[in-house]
Amino acid sequence: MTERRAFPPLHRSDLYPDPFEQFARWYETAAAEIPLADAMTLATVDGDGPDARMVLLKGHGPEGFRFFTNYDGAKARQIAADPRGALVVYWREHDRQVRARGPIDRLSPADSDAYFATRARASRLGAWASPQSRPLADRAELDRRLAAVEERFAATEEIPRPDFWGGFVLRPRTIEFWQGHSARLHDRFRYSSEDGGWRLERLAP
Repeated sequence: MTERRAFPPLHRSDLYPDPFEQFARWYETAAAEIPLADAMTLATVDGDGPDARMVLLKGHGPEGFRFFTNYDGAKARQIAADPRGALVVYWREHDRQVRARGPIDRLSPADSDAYFATRARASRLGAWASPQSRPLADRAELDRRLAAVEERFAATEEIPRPDFWGGFVLRPRTIEFWQGHSARLHDRFRYSSEDGGWRLERLAP
């Protein structure tokens, strides 16, 4: 049986008063050492109950956690109907996870335009080509859609953002930092939004 790697305990005194500063510190360490450190699980809800999938974290700070997607896709439709959400970022190599819960809002068109402009050309073409979450007859149908988009923008260097694609931000009301330890005696700290600031408390593992 593989034993859990030993990490130093996480003390309250180790944490910043602001959870976004704390997240930035953990994220910076992860990004330097872990492949795809921006992968996160995003959970939304609809009439059938909770739904979850992996997405990429594309920004974090005092306003919340950002991600981008097709506005016609399943998760965007779920957010439009019920804007409550949750996310989990897990860095296995560091035995750390961060959980956050709160309302999700659309980013402004300007923010979505700014991010879209940074994407590789192939990714921008893909955003135009994919009818996200909709049934396809086969892979050939997707290839045909991509070929049509490539032809449409063949002479265009700066491909514009489609109006059906853009960003969201989850604005946390709670953020939990979890550091794994042996015997399941993990360190857990939860920040809760309170009176314009943050209340910090340790949770039992």
